[in-house]
Amino acid sequence: MTNDTIAEHQTSRQAVLNLIKKHRLVEDFVHKQDMPRHDLVESLVRKQNLAKLQQMLNEIPPGEVAKILEELLPEDQLFVWDQINDQRKELILRDVPITVLQALGKREYKNERTSIKAFELHEGRLREVVVGTREDLIKVKPVWIDMVNPTFEERIWVGSVFGVEMPDPDKLNDLESSARFYVEDSGAVHLRSDFLLDKEDVSRSVPVAFVLYQETLFSLRKVDLPVFRLQRLRALMQPNYVLDSRDVLLDLYAADAEYSADALEDVYQGLRVVSKQVLSNNKIGEQADDTLTAIAHEEDLNGLIRRNVLDTRRAVSFLMRSKFLTKQQSEDAQQILRDIDSLDGHTSFIFDKINFLMDATVGFINNNQNKNVKRLTVLSVVFMPLNVLAGIGGMSEFSMMTQGVAWPVSYGLFTVALGIVGWLTFLLLRFFERREKSK
Repeated sequence: MTNDTIAEHQTSRQAVLNLIKKHRLVEDFVHKQDMPRHDLVESLVRKQNLAKLQQMLNEIPPGEVAKILEELLPEDQLFVWDQINDQRKELILRDVPITVLQALGKREYKNERTSIKAFELHEGRLREVVVGTREDLIKVKPVWIDMVNPTFEERIWVGSVFGVEMPDPDKLNDLESSARFYVEDSGAVHLRSDFLLDKEDVSRSVPVAFVLYQETLFSLRKVDLPVFRLQRLRALMQPNYVLDSRDVLLDLYAADAEYSADALEDVYQGLRVVSKQVLSNNKIGEQADDTLTAIAHEEDLNGLIRRNVLDTRRAVSFLMRSKFLTKQQSEDAQQILRDIDSLDGHTSFIFDKINFLMDATVGFINNNQNKNVKRLTVLSVVFMPLNVLAGIGGMSEFSMMTQGVAWPVSYGLFTVALGIVGWLTFLLLRFFERREKSK
């Protein structure tokens, strides 16, 4: 660290300390004064000092803010932390030491946007524990901690309590296939799996990170999923539904396979509607766009289901190979794999049905287009001799041939002759068409 950097750091630190000291002195002074509109004056003074401190913290680099936090007293650390912009907190937390994290972990994080749910076993059922402070997690022994879209701060907070590193849900898609399942030296089991989110407007796979450590299951994801809501309801209502954290994990995978089966039924119903449209309507070309879009949507959903059950099979197989499961849990895992195997046959059948409907739709479209081309061909054949005669009628020789005859009469007779020739050509085409069909 250069002398200029050290001087700059000391200047920033001293400026922050001066603002904190000034804020508390002014706040105490105003609080003790007896004046009209005391609350209004106190609020204005507080806002002015906080605005100056917030502006300074936003201008200081994240690394410098981390060093300033490290040198402050614990109560000052919490006060300064509240003044930092939320968008900069993640950058700052990457550089702060564990002592600062522990100090920040003593504050309350339970608010409207926090979605950390902790569950412990109580009389054979899962019971949700209210999580507001670090002590709330220390006092209980949760078998499952479920986090939906946690912030970097919340992940650090929970990880510091249990001594395990929480993965970032935003970076789950960056993992290679070989890094989806592994065991750390500390004994923490990491799994990354895809869970299906089936919606009417769009369906997609949502990556979920699992960490199994010291009889506690941690799950992290960006959005809430129906599978997790279903699992929570079952475990809360049914006694002895789960006995430990591994039961929770297996039941989540089993519920995911069940959810995939329900999604396949929706695909069946969607393809049934498309089949009626394709096979009962010969004029499919008129609504070809809607039909092809519906088929493509069902094909995409079927592909997501197949990929989802494949990922679930890999995760369950990893758990069985790693020998983390009891004998009963291994049997449950075998049943999950059998259910997944049965889904593979259904997805293959649906792919065949989708290909058939796609071919049938394209065939009807081509057939209708051929009919339109045929009509144009008939018209061109009918008017071909007429074009030849019309060309002759426009020559000077025609006027020489009709000398002595009034032009209205000559051209009127010529027009009638064109009509007769066109009609005879059309009848000749109809005759050959019927003769071809009779063969």
